[in-house]
Amino acid sequence: MRDILFWFRNDLRLHDNEAFIRATDLGRVLPVYVIDPSIFEVTKLGFKKTGKYRLKFLLESLQDLKNNLQHLGSDLIVRIGKPDEELAKIAQERDVLYVLSSKEVTQEETNLEFELSQRLKRLNIDMELIWQATLYHVRELPLQIKFLPDVFTDFRKIMDKQSVIRRLQPTPEKLHSISDIELGEIPKMTDFGFEEEDENLENVFFKGGETAALERLDEFIWKKEIIKNYKETRNQLLGNDFSSKLSAWISLGCISPRKIYFEVKRYETEILKNESTYWVIFELMWRDYFHFVALKYGVRLFKKCGIKHDLNKTWRKDKKEFKRWRKGKTGIPLIDANMRELQETGYMSNRGRQLVTSFFTKDLKLEWWWGAMYFESKLIDYDVCSNWGNWNYIAGIGNDPRPNRYFNIAMQSEKYDPQGEYIKHWLPELKEVPAHMLHHFDKQKPEELEQYGVILGENYPHPLLTLP
Repeated sequence: MRDILFWFRNDLRLHDNEAFIRATDLGRVLPVYVIDPSIFEVTKLGFKKTGKYRLKFLLESLQDLKNNLQHLGSDLIVRIGKPDEELAKIAQERDVLYVLSSKEVTQEETNLEFELSQRLKRLNIDMELIWQATLYHVRELPLQIKFLPDVFTDFRKIMDKQSVIRRLQPTPEKLHSISDIELGEIPKMTDFGFEEEDENLENVFFKGGETAALERLDEFIWKKEIIKNYKETRNQLLGNDFSSKLSAWISLGCISPRKIYFEVKRYETEILKNESTYWVIFELMWRDYFHFVALKYGVRLFKKCGIKHDLNKTWRKDKKEFKRWRKGKTGIPLIDANMRELQETGYMSNRGRQLVTSFFTKDLKLEWWWGAMYFESKLIDYDVCSNWGNWNYIAGIGNDPRPNRYFNIAMQSEKYDPQGEYIKHWLPELKEVPAHMLHHFDKQKPEELEQYGVILGENYPHPLLTLP
């Protein structure tokens, strides 16, 4: 029996993995994951391209995948190096018949696909890439990508009326064993220049892997029925159960969007169908939309002028203000609380992301792609299409039909953190300050703040600016 090399990418699961199932149909599968050390290099902005929270989640996901493969009689081959080189080396050594993997859409990923295909051609080995990152398959969209609407609402209306969602693929029950090949070990964080204490990071809520992903889905829908009131709670800031929290597992493909969709549909049939259940699917559609936007516009997603190719917008290059924003030291409590949460956990709520991005691009007017790169480094649920698409959107150079949309931070603070609980949780130095003062902190007199133990410039920074 000939070997089929399966290259795991952002699809670290065995359920609903169409590409992996196809590989099992063709022969004995060699499951491979290659960690590219270049993704941990320090960017020109002074931080690693991939940070510690993302790496820890990846390593946990790989360990879970390895366990699940072993349970079925197989194993995971792990390599460290340039993926195209390492994969071609295995393919040549094992004289594989075929290479299969998932299809990606953005530049770095598609460049890698091209490099690998060129190496395999020289070995006379075919490669097949299968689209499986989204809820809706790109080939079954009711329109060509070049006609993708530039406004999400228009896309949603089309999909609500005409969309088709493919059935779930079965999970393999047994796999062929693999032998006579060095498996390689799942590395430690210190192997990539991280500190020894990073090995013991607690991600507060997230543990990588398909097993944890399916457990969370079950908890979100069935055990706790968080889904029942999701539309009302999703904009909260503090706690684990105001949202699904599935995004981290979706980002690495530990769970399939289709799996979530069909589980929601089952809940709607058996228990309850309401606006909240629809909203889960609505947000999966948003994620799909950004994938299709990336497919339509390509490298423009990463250009300073954005997908709108807006050459008139100018951005400030103030590294000091950028650092204060990153460290949660802007002097604007709601912004700082969100940025401290990101720094200490690798996570931030959807509402928080909108606020800190708006503040960065609309108030500070800093280089928007600096912020996008920082999110890429920090976010445990980083998804290239969603991250860069959202930064385009809020910076006013993307798909927002209202490019001058502005989030009033004081009003948002009053609405989403009325008692200041979230702010005080992440900024304990402000715990004695009354909530109404926190919401309008930039308007407070220093002597009034001193009554509550806050000395500006000492235990909390002066506000970077006075907000409108």
